[in-house]
Amino acid sequence: MAESGAERTENATPKRLEEARKKGQVPRSIELSMAAVCIAAAAAIYTLGQGAAGQFADLMRGSLSLSPEQVMGEGVIWPTLMNAGLRSLVIILPILGATFVAALAAPLAIGGWNFSGQALVPQFSRLNPASGLSRMFSARGSVELGKGIAKVAVVSIIGWVLLAGLTPQLMGLSSEPLNGAIGHSAALAGYSLLVLCFGLVAIAAFDVPFQLWQHARDLKMTREEVKEEYKESEGSPETRGRIREAQRALARGRMMQEVPKADVVITNPTHFAVALRYDESRMRAPVVVAKGTDLLAARIREIATENGVPLVAAPPLARALYRGVELGHEVPAALYVTVAQVLTYVYQLKAALKVGARPPPPPVIN
Repeated sequence: MAESGAERTENATPKRLEEARKKGQVPRSIELSMAAVCIAAAAAIYTLGQGAAGQFADLMRGSLSLSPEQVMGEGVIWPTLMNAGLRSLVIILPILGATFVAALAAPLAIGGWNFSGQALVPQFSRLNPASGLSRMFSARGSVELGKGIAKVAVVSIIGWVLLAGLTPQLMGLSSEPLNGAIGHSAALAGYSLLVLCFGLVAIAAFDVPFQLWQHARDLKMTREEVKEEYKESEGSPETRGRIREAQRALARGRMMQEVPKADVVITNPTHFAVALRYDESRMRAPVVVAKGTDLLAARIREIATENGVPLVAAPPLARALYRGVELGHEVPAALYVTVAQVLTYVYQLKAALKVGARPPPPPVIN
């Protein structure tokens, strides 16, 4: 396929995902939430329904067992209804609580909780009939239609199988005592709803991957968008280059300030220059405080000469130190002997100059 700026081939960047989340664009599966709520309600009805049905029966019996004097008396009916309503709410509260918890927990499995004020802003483009028709005949619309048909078919088949299997028990309810029949019917209702939920779980198992894939596809970006976002977050290449150059200049400035404090500058003698400093009381080994090549090496030699720092020509050692030791790092153990020869010469040179004696011959470094 030809390269085109309009092709959305790149996965969404973390910044794009965060912006979409702020707008309320997170993957959601209505089928998963419906299945979770139905399973919670079915389980609660199956386990608590028999007791709740018995309590409702007692409540109805007590609420309707009023004497003629109570019925005709003022201020009796309304308090009785209020009391019955509150008791009914208490009875079904565990079932409502289970469904409420399931409704809150289901989004955690896909997308997580997300509170976005931008999602509440009206989008008048959704009122456009042309846009609505395009959504209806899109891939998403076809999938939604297929899910709707599948739900009707699955629930119908499971319901037919349930009715066929539970018919003897349903017919036998009429021969049971009233309280027993009410509890038994509640248990059958919970069982039936729980079995129906397995069909919803199957549909949700298909819908969750589809919603994740659809969400990722909707947020895909073009290569140009990825480049522009990278420029916005990291800056243009020219700006980054100027920043790096400024950082190098600052680093060189700090490095040059360390040259006057060095004990010796080892040279190539023209292409390399490495400044060493050694404090026996604070350092285990000499430390490289400055290094450079060509013009930078010439500047190091110039500053060293101005500040009386000895220059020692040792091409192999200068190259080894420049290439193998970073600024601020100690000289490696493999170079201890060679560096010790140079420092010994420097100390002898300083002592000779101090008393006006003849300078010692420079060491021969191979």
